[in-house]
Parts: sequence; structure tokens; C-alpha cells
Amino acid sequence: MGQKANPRKQADNEAIAKLTALRTSPRKLGLVAGLIRGLDVNNALVQLTFSKRRIAKEVKLCLQSAIANAENNHNLNVDTLYVSEVMVGKAMVMKRFRARARGRAAKIIKPFSNISITVRERDEA
Repeated sequence: MGQKANPRKQADNEAIAKLTALRTSPRKLGLVAGLIRGLDVNNALVQLTFSKRRIAKEVKLCLQSAIANAENNHNLNVDTLYVSEVMVGKAMVMKRFRARARGRAAKIIKPFSNISITVRERDEA
């Protein structure tokens, strides 16, 4: 008997990769995500390689993981892949305090982010 298999959430011509708890704010990560949205994967890798933003290295690793998932798990052609979707979301927030004058304290928040990259194979038509 057993349970029926869950249907796949993506289309047959796409693959996905996710990174959680990236140590940057969603606003800064969104700027890097906007660089690669809609580009071919080769151009997106070049953009992330030469970006001056610190978090671009982790986004590049996530994109390479999505490309590897497409190639190995879903048998897609790497040459026709493009970045179809990049979603950035909030994760946890670490709260810290900094000592200030006269015995007071100032709140410091250290935000974390999640990113999900979907690559899709271009239609030949």
C-alpha cells in the first residue's frame, strides 16, 4: 500500500536550489538577486563573479547548485538554461545590545535571509 508520491512542484523544464540563513539583510540580498534575474546562467555567473558585494559569492554557489540540479537530477541542457525566478525572504533576526553612555543600551539587529533560485530551460520555439 503505502502513500502516493507527491507531485513535483516545478515544471518538467526547471530546477530549483535554496539557501537558508544567509548572514545579510534581505534588502542587500535583493540587490544582488536583481542583477541575475532573467539572465542566461553563463551571464549570471559572470555577473556574480565580478560583483563587489560580499554576499554575491554565496548567491553564486546557490546558482551553481541549481545548475547542477538541472543537469544531474532533471536531465536539462545547461546551454539553454536561464534564471527564471529569484526569491528573497526574511529569516531569523539575532538581537544584540551595545553598551552606551550613562548605563544605557542600544539595540542591534543582525538579520538573516533566505534565497531560492529557479532555473528554466528555454523553449526552442
